[in-house]
Amino acid sequence: MNIVKERVVSLHYRLFEDNKDGELIEETYGGQALNFIFGIGMMLPSFEEHLENKTAGDSFEFTLAPEDAYGEYEDGAVIDIAIENFKDENGNVDREQLVTGRPIDMVDGEGRSFHGVILEQKIESILIDFNHPMSGRTLHFIGEILQVREASPMELEHGHIHESGEHGDHHH
Repeated sequence: MNIVKERVVSLHYRLFEDNKDGELIEETYGGQALNFIFGIGMMLPSFEEHLENKTAGDSFEFTLAPEDAYGEYEDGAVIDIAIENFKDENGNVDREQLVTGRPIDMVDGEGRSFHGVILEQKIESILIDFNHPMSGRTLHFIGEILQVREASPMELEHGHIHESGEHGDHHH
């Protein structure tokens, strides 16, 4: 069965930076395979392009430039946020929580949520990088297709995978 829209793909991959000799960023081998419904926006379109029409047992290897992956690194996404924004209801700032390298979620005035990483703690502000952690990186994928199957109507309705043993009208 080929990989086309609305089929469930199960695959293993290794992700390297730049090329196959680059730094290993993440891998699924030895752990749980990546499972997703193809063609409905769960994965990067550029990632899916390279897998289309493949079938179980096929291997793949391809490289995504930053603009086809998580975008270029933008200096404009590094923002100094006034320390007032980090005060609790008593007006205190827990500086031990605001250490360099720590992920942080912020919400703007419109209630949109942003993920960032603390770059630097200053006296009057905290410098936060809101770039995607993979931005600016060239991603090199190597892997193999394990399984391709039709998505169940429920999976399509819910927009996510039901792991084996979860079929039927089982609610969560």
